Order: sequence, then structure tokens, then C-alpha cells
Amino acid sequence: MDLRKIKKLIDLLEESNLAELEIKEGEEIVRLSRLPKGMIATAPAPLQPPRVEGPVAAAAAATSPVAAPAGGKALPEGQVVKSPMVGTFYASANPDAPPFVKVGQSVKAGDTLGIIEAMKMFNQIEAEVAGEVVAVLVENGQPVEFDEPLFVIRQG
Repeated sequence: MDLRKIKKLIDLLEESNLAELEIKEGEEIVRLSRLPKGMIATAPAPLQPPRVEGPVAAAAAATSPVAAPAGGKALPEGQVVKSPMVGTFYASANPDAPPFVKVGQSVKAGDTLGIIEAMKMFNQIEAEVAGEVVAVLVENGQPVEFDEPLFVIRQG
């Protein structure tokens, strides 16, 4: 693979939201990776679970509390709309447009609540039920994970 192709791949990686790119051409393989801006490279610490043996271990495992979503915040009552994919959340169609929904706004089933960009594809997130938006749990431009709560809608 010649140097010009590699430089083009580096440019593509810099312009995209990708963290890693691997190209195979015949027997040659080029892998490019980068850290997101503001990240510091560190070696991961080895995970070692605590050692607890006997019946105490079984009792502790059975009674361990379930972690609350969103960093310990309890969600309001209502239908939780979760992210169907990993990507970047956008509250409006473009930066100059108002958000699709705000807290307190009434929505119908099928109304667009937001957009998630994944691999340069824009996917609309729609309300599954009619009701009032009681919480918007993500900010515009925020990366979201699969199954992360995005909105809470109180049916009514």
C-alpha cells in the first residue's frame, strides 16, 4: 500500500467520528486508531473481583442492590423511551432549528422526539405512546449508548 493511500486514510479518520479504521489490501493490513479529543491513553488496570467464599458470598450476590439508571437519578413515572442504538443524539433537525420536543409538551404516538446519528445515518426517535414529555434525559450533541434512557413520557 503506498504512502498516499495511507495519508488519505488518516485524513478520513480525522474527519470522521471513527476511533479505529482497518483496511486490508491483499496481504497488507493497515490499522489506524485514535483517542477522542481530551482522552489520555492509560493502560487498563487488571480487574480482580473481591474474594468472598462460602454461604456469605451466595447471600451477598442474591441481595445486591440494582444500580439506578442515569448515575443514580431516579426516573420520573411514565413510559421511558430508550436509545435503539449507539450514536450521537440531536434534539433538532439542524443547529438553528428549535428542538423537536420540550418538557411539558404533548406528543402523539409516532411524533419525532429526536435524532440519533450513527455511521453518518440519521435515525429518527419516535414517541411510542401519546402523552406529555416529563423528562428529556440527554443533551443535544451528547453520545448515547444502546438502551440508554432518552425521554420519559407520561401517558394521558
